[in-house]
Amino acid sequence: MNEFAAQHPILVVALPKIVVVLFVLLTALAYLTWFERKVVAHIQARWGPYRVGPHGLLQPLADGLKFLFKEDVTPAGADRFAYFLAPFLALSLAITSIAVIPFGPKEFTVFGQSTPLAITNLNIGLLILFAITSMGVYGVALAGWSSNSKYPLLGGLRSSAQMVSYELALTMSVVGVILMAGTFNLSEIVTAQQIAGGAVLPIQLNGLITKLPLNQA
Repeated sequence: MNEFAAQHPILVVALPKIVVVLFVLLTALAYLTWFERKVVAHIQARWGPYRVGPHGLLQPLADGLKFLFKEDVTPAGADRFAYFLAPFLALSLAITSIAVIPFGPKEFTVFGQSTPLAITNLNIGLLILFAITSMGVYGVALAGWSSNSKYPLLGGLRSSAQMVSYELALTMSVVGVILMAGTFNLSEIVTAQQIAGGAVLPIQLNGLITKLPLNQA
């Protein structure tokens, strides 16, 4: 083990970061959903989730288990490989985009290995982020096409066109941030905003990651 760590120090440091980021991110998203359901329920004079665990705190876990064991409903004429590939593609691309987002100082030291507080720190991190997220449109288009039905196909094409139109506007909105920071490195962009006292890019990235497209419903 020590020999492997000595030969692959970057991999040994990166794997725990990937596990921690995925755990924290997915858990936070699950409990944000729980919080949203609770708030909406109280607004409407309802209890919301409360049966599973104290105050319904285990509801996200119950929802995940229910999702895994639900009946598989697949259209009769669907291309099964492409039909199951579509959601996997959309999910994997969305999660992969988190790899270039910094969560703290540019570098810190772990076991003598200097590493950024992000899964990876790329000089073209912003371009990589846009490249990965822009490929998410294939998951939506593939889901509609693989069902072998004209109505899902039309819905998939509509959603794809909507996503592309938002990406164009979002990309143009980042040009000003890039010109001010003078770099595509996300860590350096954050540092430049600290100096300038601005917080433009995190707000834009939040819209890109969590609400793409913003009014898909």
